[in-house]
Amino acid sequence: MPTRTLSITDKAYKALKASKKEGESFTDVILRLTGNKGSAQRLLEMMDDLHSPELADRVEQASKEFRKNFRTRDVEL
Repeated sequence: MPTRTLSITDKAYKALKASKKEGESFTDVILRLTGNKGSAQRLLEMMDDLHSPELADRVEQASKEFRKNFRTRDVEL
């Protein structure tokens, strides 16, 4: 496979490196990040990236607190 050399800023390199998954090459990352944005595969990958049990717990706790503190009020129109 032919290769190309690219020049990118340190900031771009760090962002690309932070996006790498275990076992992924930089080529894999670039192809994943620049793939068809409307594809079901891209949606599944994004959901995988966002999955966090800790985040789910925090959202659930915040939701419980909101419901606990929620009060209705009478409003005349």
